[in-house]
Amino acid sequence: MISSFSIRQLSLAVLAACAIAPAGAQTVSPEKIQPLVNGMYGQLDALYKDLHANPELGFQEVRTAGKLAAELRALGFEVTEKVGRTGLVALYRNGPGPTVMVRTELDALPMEEKTGLPYASRAKAQWNGRETFVAHSCGHDIHMASWVGTARTLLALKDQWKGTLMFIAQPSEETVSGAKAMVDDGLFTRFPKPDFAFALHTSPSPYGFVGYRAGPVTSASDSLEITFKGRGGHGSAPHATIDPITMGAHFVTDVQTVVSREKDPAEFGVVTIGAFQAGTAGNIIPDAAKLSGTIRSYKPQVREKLLDGIRRTALASAAMAGAPEPDVRLGADSSTGAVVNDQAVVDRTVAALRSQFGEARVVQVMPITASEDFSVFTDAGIPSMFFFVGVTDPKDVAESMKKGGKPLPFNHSPFFAPVPEPSIKIGVQAMTSAVLTAMNTPAR
Repeated sequence: MISSFSIRQLSLAVLAACAIAPAGAQTVSPEKIQPLVNGMYGQLDALYKDLHANPELGFQEVRTAGKLAAELRALGFEVTEKVGRTGLVALYRNGPGPTVMVRTELDALPMEEKTGLPYASRAKAQWNGRETFVAHSCGHDIHMASWVGTARTLLALKDQWKGTLMFIAQPSEETVSGAKAMVDDGLFTRFPKPDFAFALHTSPSPYGFVGYRAGPVTSASDSLEITFKGRGGHGSAPHATIDPITMGAHFVTDVQTVVSREKDPAEFGVVTIGAFQAGTAGNIIPDAAKLSGTIRSYKPQVREKLLDGIRRTALASAAMAGAPEPDVRLGADSSTGAVVNDQAVVDRTVAALRSQFGEARVVQVMPITASEDFSVFTDAGIPSMFFFVGVTDPKDVAESMKKGGKPLPFNHSPFFAPVPEPSIKIGVQAMTSAVLTAMNTPAR
């Protein structure tokens, strides 16, 4: 759910010099990978455009999962469908060695695409009881095409590695619930638990660049839903009521002191109230007010402090008004931890990536404040790396950096339009290199 990228931050990172990662990783030369990727690109481009034009929402990805299942079966993978409702797991065993997992997402977003591309989506679906347009405006179609291309490339190079490939296609990442659904459906009991795991994500940085970091790379995400309970009445006689709107208003402002006065200012943490629903008319004081929002953090201790502070502030707002305790639901609807990349995996993989693309095109980026349920896999103790692939024309990025320049459409924008070539090629080459490096690393 990469929905709040700092465009300037990422773009500056790929245009700046960066430290050299430790050398010594065993790699396969670009001369072996690039011709394979170039030779299959026409098929990958056709797959990408088909997926882009026919997106499906979370847990509705029947056609999408079917296409990917057919692609991997044709390569000789053992494919199991309907894992976690609409997910799939594909295994390819090539002798003794590590099990390496590569994840892609299947789902799109409930929004209208406005790119004007010849293969733009006009698909519609039911979402929360209403009809909505559907669009791949987060780049999951790029991920899927790169995922298929990586599987093909690794099989063409199977004399270069030993072990088990575990390619998973995860449903409903946008609701941060698909990874948990797969784990709850036996992902690590019905199938091997991986020794290493990888995932990539599009970013609106220049194509040809790969972004990485060790440690926290995305934020934890928790939902917030609070219902303040009052006593309704006429707006001309507030003394005869208990006004839930004033309670909610106090909470909206007071809860920010949890961020500014209780949390260490050096640590990241955000509390945002995005919806405030109460009342039907200006002269009626309602008997309830409902607030919804989101909570973001990187570190578990900051996350707990924010959750505790939000709960206390809500109770205090009601107590000040002499009202009943509010209903406080934190993280009930959607909650996921921060994606935390393993330092050793990152160090080895970055060295391999730089052998593929050159030092200047593999850059360290800052953690982002959006969230991703790939965290379910890192939380399961799997040494992992989640990295970024640029998908924007470098000229457009440079123009956006100028004073008064045209802003770039980023992930979740109706105008988000990745440049397929070379973005998909870079994705395949980067992920192939990452997996080959892991295959040559002893499992812990």
